[in-house]
Amino acid sequence: MPSSVPKVTKQINKKKPGKLGALHENSRDAKRLRRANARDDKLNRVAAVRAKKTEPFLERIAFLQSAAQEHRNTFSLREMQSLVEGFLKRDEDALAELQAMRRPGRPASAGQDLLQAKLDLEQKEYNSGFWMPDLEDEPNVDRLRQWNGEWNSLDTMVFVRITRAGKKHASQFPPHREN
Repeated sequence: MPSSVPKVTKQINKKKPGKLGALHENSRDAKRLRRANARDDKLNRVAAVRAKKTEPFLERIAFLQSAAQEHRNTFSLREMQSLVEGFLKRDEDALAELQAMRRPGRPASAGQDLLQAKLDLEQKEYNSGFWMPDLEDEPNVDRLRQWNGEWNSLDTMVFVRITRAGKKHASQFPPHREN
């Protein structure tokens, strides 16, 4: 991510060579440096929030991409449902291990609570419509196989929502949680 601090520092050093540390606290140049640092901090915070928000979806698409690499051309609706169910069961072993490590009568650990909440949210999403690429469309499966792992490159794919009841309806990118 581009940073404006080096640019501002360079401009100040051109004006007053070697005196960057000798700036008065409320001088114009000191204020410019503070603004540049604040701007960079804000951009980094926003990028971290965005990455945290998109990470579960990227993990999901990466799982489906690995399944598409091993499979022939397209998937049927039933095969797509079994892929989703396999994805939903990926953390059950870790959850069972956390539960086994817990002593009887003790409350669940924070990690166990977070994992359980994540699994519950994904199950709820599957009941109402699990967001995923349309794997019945051959060009879309080819795009998924060639996907580079970046969020921005997902906009070329067609997405659908698959329900536990076996219904499929069109969706959009980026996804909106349908709970």
